[in-house]
Amino acid sequence: MGGHSTQVVDGGGTETAVRPAVPEGPPPELVFKRRLRPAQTARELWAARELVRALAERDLRARYKQAVLGFAWAVLTPLALCAIFTLVFHRAVKIDTGGVSYPLFAYVGLIVWQFFSNTMNQGALSLANNLSLLNKVYCPREVFPLATMLVASVDMLIGVGVLGVLFLATWTAPAATALWVLPLLAIQFAFTYGVALILSVAVVYLRDVRHLLPIITQMGVFATPVAYPLARIPARMQEIYCGVNPLGAVIEGYRRALLYGQAPDARLTVIAAVSSLVFLVGGYLFFKKLETGIADVA
Repeated sequence: MGGHSTQVVDGGGTETAVRPAVPEGPPPELVFKRRLRPAQTARELWAARELVRALAERDLRARYKQAVLGFAWAVLTPLALCAIFTLVFHRAVKIDTGGVSYPLFAYVGLIVWQFFSNTMNQGALSLANNLSLLNKVYCPREVFPLATMLVASVDMLIGVGVLGVLFLATWTAPAATALWVLPLLAIQFAFTYGVALILSVAVVYLRDVRHLLPIITQMGVFATPVAYPLARIPARMQEIYCGVNPLGAVIEGYRRALLYGQAPDARLTVIAAVSSLVFLVGGYLFFKKLETGIADVA
């Protein structure tokens, strides 16, 4: 099945040239073709749920081991940022919050951003930090970014507890429209996990990506309407903005549902939902396309 030489003979029987023939490829039945089966992948992820829990528990223990304040560190960062935003944006820039206490207004956005940034930063390194494990134990490799999102979810739950304290301190109660939080939470999780999948495999193939993460985190907190309302972005640009950054519509939706008693903007929420689904599906396909070479590259 290998290549062979072809001799060109003229009319007098004299050989005039020798050209190597194009080598034949393998038979079609031997060519590796990977087929993605979403139902099978979902079953594998469900079967690996104990591994996800174990990985998340390990990361939580490692993060807060021998820490005097323990899980309090999960809220110290957003609270510190909230204090800085209050001094800079509320006092100096005079951000209009529609009558809502600014610390409460900002903290709602900070909870969402903290969840996203923690998942993005830790999820991006989840494969690179677990190469010895994933090369020895068979499991769906997407469980590693998923475990980091579970850890970020624990931090977010702690942050929600502090949000409840802020509601009490400002004599404010969540509005009856708070049930809109559930679909917004699904959009937030889908977008975050899609980004984590893309970055986790990108870091393995291109280590320079890890140096971009702090820059993305520092710029993202100001590029996302955390310290200011979405209305600060020109109306004609809001649809494009929420398509590129669904967190904008998510944060604005949380504020409308929890603080103002309004339903999220339907148009922007639908755009954010579609964009998050694109990030999730695209991130999953990108991850699966490149995961077969992780062991060779690493």
